[in-house]
Amino acid sequence: MKVLVTGSAGFIGFHLTMKLLEMNVEVIGYDNLNSYYDITLKRARLKLIKEKSNATKTKFNFINANLEDKIELENVFQIYKPTKVVNLAAQAGVRYSIENPSAYINSNIVGFSNILECCKVNNIEHLVYASSSSVYGGNTNLPFSEKHTVDHPVSLYAATKKSNELMAHTYSHLFGLASTGLRFFTVYGPWGRPDMALFLFTNAILAGKPIDVYNHGKMVRDFTYIDDIIESLVRIINKNASIDDKFNTKEPNPSTSWCPYRIFNIGNSRPIPLMDYISALEDSLGREAKKAFKPIQPGDVSITAADTSALEKWIDFKPNTTIKEGVQNFVEWYFDYYDILKVNNKIK
Repeated sequence: MKVLVTGSAGFIGFHLTMKLLEMNVEVIGYDNLNSYYDITLKRARLKLIKEKSNATKTKFNFINANLEDKIELENVFQIYKPTKVVNLAAQAGVRYSIENPSAYINSNIVGFSNILECCKVNNIEHLVYASSSSVYGGNTNLPFSEKHTVDHPVSLYAATKKSNELMAHTYSHLFGLASTGLRFFTVYGPWGRPDMALFLFTNAILAGKPIDVYNHGKMVRDFTYIDDIIESLVRIINKNASIDDKFNTKEPNPSTSWCPYRIFNIGNSRPIPLMDYISALEDSLGREAKKAFKPIQPGDVSITAADTSALEKWIDFKPNTTIKEGVQNFVEWYFDYYDILKVNNKIK
């Protein structure tokens, strides 16, 4: 098995690539190393990947390019001949999609269409791709189920992710491409993205600055630890999407089909109030956060909660990392990465 991992220098892509190399699976990494957040962090991830490749004596080839570059992407498929593809490359961020919509159209729509076409032409066995919990948009029926309709997005980011699911279904129907879409729920952990809450909160608390707490703290998230995400991903890669023999076209289930197509929620299924998440971080840092309570931001939702029963049945795995454990692991990594000493709960 050879796996093409797009977004391999990103948060989830980095961890997945490290795990695959540990399993002696050859990986082709593809990433444009854009400046949406600190490129230094992305390069540090790549350095570790290359060290893991050398240590395991497992091939890793890296291509620095955009998904929108169809010629470059076609060359990668022809030269390295992957058998499976995990598409984690995308322009991320709900709020940034309001400021820079064209970035999302280019990467998440045009780029994904190029992935689909290359998968079709090269007879890829299985395409696994990142969708998002944000597709549930204005839905308030909790927990979110893959059987719910997702026709009311509240951000362009969410709209592009729903588009990916529709595009993938078309290719599964027309060309028999086995495709699995994963609706990620608030992934966190070591090597995470600096634009996400845990990173932002940690930076602010250590600097003695207030943290921005939106919706006046009345937020709930299905926080999912990165190791649980990766364990799920590896199992999904190895279990190709299949036809739903019981699919009823008169009462269609949006998460399955008459063709080899699946959609799964991938979350912890234990929603946590944002204030509890902050408390876990305060405990790990040994500092109380100064809090600036603010209204909810455009494009955001107050609650996310995942029904993951379908995925658990599919791969026989349920995430089990607690918030306390996950946040502590992040803090330990943060201090190690930035070489900050923590002595007796005080920063020196």
